[in-house]
Amino acid sequence: MANLKSAIKRVRTAERKTNINKAQRSKMRTALKKARIAVEENAEDAEETVKSAVKILDRAATKGLISKEKAARHKSQLAKGLNSNKA
Repeated sequence: MANLKSAIKRVRTAERKTNINKAQRSKMRTALKKARIAVEENAEDAEETVKSAVKILDRAATKGLISKEKAARHKSQLAKGLNSNKA
């Protein structure tokens, strides 16, 4: 356990940030899963679901939760699936 006052504060801060990051990551994964399912099942609201997932991915990349490359990869795969269903 940390002894210094500043170290104790850093532990608390890290804990808080970890909880926030976990929640955001979970939200992102859920949105991705919903979008993938909507694309696979060719649902009516697939386009809207993908759009909301892209928005969440962009926010996660901006906040540093995931890398920009990973966000781009996920967005590309979702768009690819969506476009293949339209054709």
